[in-house]
Amino acid sequence: MGEQAGRISLWGIEVFLACAEEGSVSAAARRLGVSVSSVSQQLTNLEAALGAELIDRAQRPARLTPAGETFRRRAARIAQEAAEARAELAAPDLSALTRLRLGMIEDFDADVTPRLLSAMSAELARCQFLLETGASHRLLDQLDNRALDVVVAAETGEPRADWMEVHPLMDEPFVAAVARGTPAGADLPALPLIQYTERHLMGRQITAHLARHDLRLAHRFELDSYHAILAMVAGGAGWTILTPLGYLRARRFRDEVELRPLPVAPFSRRIGLTARRGGLRDMPERLTGMLKPLLQELIVAPATARMPWLAGDLRVL
Repeated sequence: MGEQAGRISLWGIEVFLACAEEGSVSAAARRLGVSVSSVSQQLTNLEAALGAELIDRAQRPARLTPAGETFRRRAARIAQEAAEARAELAAPDLSALTRLRLGMIEDFDADVTPRLLSAMSAELARCQFLLETGASHRLLDQLDNRALDVVVAAETGEPRADWMEVHPLMDEPFVAAVARGTPAGADLPALPLIQYTERHLMGRQITAHLARHDLRLAHRFELDSYHAILAMVAGGAGWTILTPLGYLRARRFRDEVELRPLPVAPFSRRIGLTARRGGLRDMPERLTGMLKPLLQELIVAPATARMPWLAGDLRVL
């Protein structure tokens, strides 16, 4: 039976938000796992109930009308309240959880992620885990779009949205990577810089830091692969700025490349676990508790043992 005219349903609100975020009815339908006609009907019902057109579907991509922009703010609050209500009414024992969509920063995929998944699978025996590995900014976008439940990523430095629940995990400094045997007194800023791509958050953070200190470092190469960057550094093509995690991830070059403190003003980044506030009850805290010992064991302890000068800057929070 169809919905009665004039009633606003929570499902209609969720459909509207999906359309607003995706920019098209078809994309919203794919995301929600329903038919295009179902999404269109929900939008029609919602607009009829509100007495206003919310989305101009003639535009490509579809755009919110002024009424739609106004309603979107209210709709987001309603959806968030509903999510928190579901969480509060859920069974306090999350061992019954059946699906968890987890996003993990690429830097953890060799050691930390497999150990974390093993620990989680033992505790959540009935849960199916969907893992997305990628760049921090992409993971955070997917969390914002409700395509992921929890992400472990580098913090952007931008103000946190009201819906975010963030648990800091670790700080790590940016460092210089040079070919092993490079003289200790070498003027690194005068040498070619092999730059990490500005298409990723880390690359933009590096570029912004250099710009703040009015540093113009010549570079010919801008790459998005730690392995490719460190291969060029090992081959004597120049030096680079990255983090200890990037160096540890590209294991095959550890004997050919060495890390040094930056020859410019020091700076660092913070990695944290982010989820929707209240959406998974205490699960974010529990995951944080699982992750911190792993980060200490697999990253901080071996890195500071090999490079004692990192102690204090590379640390679990």
